[in-house]
Amino acid sequence: MCTITTTEFKNNYGKYILLAEKEKIEVTKRGVVIFTMVPKKYELGEKLKGYFGILPAEASIGVDPDERG
Repeated sequence: MCTITTTEFKNNYGKYILLAEKEKIEVTKRGVVIFTMVPKKYELGEKLKGYFGILPAEASIGVDPDERG
């Protein structure tokens, strides 16, 4: 994860857009996070972590527990 200021984001927008495809980026203004960019492929997992905390390693999203191997 990367944390940057709004000024840094504004001055290097292209760099951080490319980086956001790979990792989470928090943008701060006066030390307060005002937004977070999360790679699209991790979006569902991040939302679930927000609701349920950290998912256990054996968790399978969208798989019936009876069908797990």
